Amino acid sequence: MRTVRCGPMVSHFQREWGLRKFFLLAGMMCVAAVPGMAQNQQPELRIDTKLVTVYTNVTDKTGAIVGGLTKADFKVSEDGRPQEIGVFERQSQQPLAMTLAIDTSGSTFKDRALEQEASKRFIHALLRQQDQMSLMEFGTDVRLLTSFTNKMQELDRALGSLRGSDATALYDAIYLGSQGLARKDGRKVLVLVSDGGDTAKSTTYDQALEQALRAEVMIYSIIDVPIEASAGRDLGGEHALITLAEQTGGKSFYANSGGLDKAFQQVSDDLRTQYVIGYYPKNQEPGRTFHRIAVTVPRAGQDASGQDQFNIRYRTGYYADSQVRKRE
Repeated sequence: MRTVRCGPMVSHFQREWGLRKFFLLAGMMCVAAVPGMAQNQQPELRIDTKLVTVYTNVTDKTGAIVGGLTKADFKVSEDGRPQEIGVFERQSQQPLAMTLAIDTSGSTFKDRALEQEASKRFIHALLRQQDQMSLMEFGTDVRLLTSFTNKMQELDRALGSLRGSDATALYDAIYLGSQGLARKDGRKVLVLVSDGGDTAKSTTYDQALEQALRAEVMIYSIIDVPIEASAGRDLGGEHALITLAEQTGGKSFYANSGGLDKAFQQVSDDLRTQYVIGYYPKNQEPGRTFHRIAVTVPRAGQDASGQDQFNIRYRTGYYADSQVRKRE
């Protein structure tokens, strides 16, 4: 059962980010409200906690954010089977857990001071009291600069300790960053600043993507192109950063178009304008390990050329066992 019958407070608290915690509290209150119940008597209370949360961004064909949509505008399906939306918010007030991972290999670490200052401005503008951020750098190895905190001084100090190296352990950074975010509640975001090249070869693209999806992490890729001429670029790496963002419901930006400050601002704007859609899976296809999600806005339709009027971004799906893989 998904409904706990205990007065009108259910509808009020459903909008809070700690929905699962609310159900547990509501169950305790219901037990206390039953007169004459013996202390050792166990009430029958079944709670379905398989809430699937989908953070969704909607833009029009020009890239402008589409606001003002309602719950009735959205349709959700899982593996092609329609689902009923149970939780909806226009803009998420849920706590934000973010890891900023900066590539410090030789190919992207040429402008360290600019990178540090842009990162500081981004952190100071985005982070709220209820949010937390950790910092990582990845070169030959992945190094945690500071664990999750909302103290600006600690984050500023950590940014000052960036150091250069030779190789690029990009997929290791995604794997480990997602593993750290998996333990957090609310929205989980991994921001990568890199040119996309992975030369460490210890973790694969598929392993990194699976870990991010299992941890329900949205990846935002800021692609820092060291040489704009195609002969000096890792186009395959850039494509990997773009598809990682698409698959996890995040987005990719090029830093050479307005610099890092503009790219960081675009990430911030994107996170502030998300719709939150939640549903309890019904009629699931048994035996599936990975469930694919589809979110649509039917009224948007298509233009005369057959192109969708809206661009809707969200994670492609989730793993049924919800287990984050441990590194061997």
